[in-house]
Amino acid sequence: MVPKPHKSSQYKAAGRSSGGLRQPKILDEDQVLQALRDVGAVSTGHFILSSGRHSDVYAEKFRALEHPDLALSLGASLADRFAGQHIDVVLSPALGAIVLGFSTALALSRDGGPRFMFAERDAGAMRLRRGFELAPGERVLVVEDVVTTGTSLKEVLALVDPDALVGAGCLLDRSSALDLGMPLTSLARLQAATWDPAECPLCAAGQDTVAPGSRHLAASSG
Repeated sequence: MVPKPHKSSQYKAAGRSSGGLRQPKILDEDQVLQALRDVGAVSTGHFILSSGRHSDVYAEKFRALEHPDLALSLGASLADRFAGQHIDVVLSPALGAIVLGFSTALALSRDGGPRFMFAERDAGAMRLRRGFELAPGERVLVVEDVVTTGTSLKEVLALVDPDALVGAGCLLDRSSALDLGMPLTSLARLQAATWDPAECPLCAAGQDTVAPGSRHLAASSG
């Protein structure tokens, strides 16, 4: 029996460019959300988010980004949202947004730009390391993965001269009344409640927690 292709294969475009490379499919919001569901990147339960808040919905973006064809489509879709703007550098926070930031820069590079770099936490603060530098006058697009409180995104934005910022983009916006001082361009919004641990109804009901984010070393129980 011939195995069925993974659902993520539907996000591959049928055609190829003159250079033989597959052209990623540009996805609208409904298609992005469906793609995430198809690969199990959105799940329900009782989760401790990286921010420390609790939620009954968790988005594990790496379940989507583990599929190169889908990762390329997501990057191309985000790049498409900034079409026509001059971008010299795509900058992302490590670790979660590196793949999406790179795939966005890759899609933009078809038009002759930009470089990709990432910021990482050093002594508790986001910094540019590994020789990464932003030159004066370079136009910067900041790309995050999932935005809830916006803490990491704000830290990365603070590394860039405000006059050099092209914009901020992300895969999923699950924030509420987030003030970045600029618009946030998301591929999709994910409506999900979050609670302070002291006010979490799932904790009150005695439901065990799972801490799946990269900032947590192990699951805990409520």
